[in-house]
Amino acid sequence: MPEANGMILSKEEENDNEVRREDQDAINEFGRLNARLDEVKRQVDALKKTLEKIDDASTELMMGDGDNVMLRLGGAMFEATEEEATEYCEAEVERQQEILDKLSEEEAGIVERQETLKKLLYGRFGKSINLEA
Repeated sequence: MPEANGMILSKEEENDNEVRREDQDAINEFGRLNARLDEVKRQVDALKKTLEKIDDASTELMMGDGDNVMLRLGGAMFEATEEEATEYCEAEVERQQEILDKLSEEEAGIVERQETLKKLLYGRFGKSINLEA
């Protein structure tokens, strides 16, 4: 007997619809979108942490006394003035924010497409299919 959300379906809830090729394509697309959504969410979280670190660095620079500071680029450290370091932080925030905005747009598009697929698949299979993460 089929199960939905770990529960056994009653006879009335069972759906004996045959899975057509287009249904399987929609199910596969939903799965791919779900995997991409998880990846996008992880990237968004990482970018938010990076932006927070840059904001903390900018705050430290504002409280500085005008001396040169060490600026880390990748694995290397460079000596820079506070002004140069502040400009770098501002440019990096702008760059990271653009990436974050694109990922947020992509996330919204994925969620929208998944909702469309859910309506289609739940309409066809009812409770016989589980599309919840």
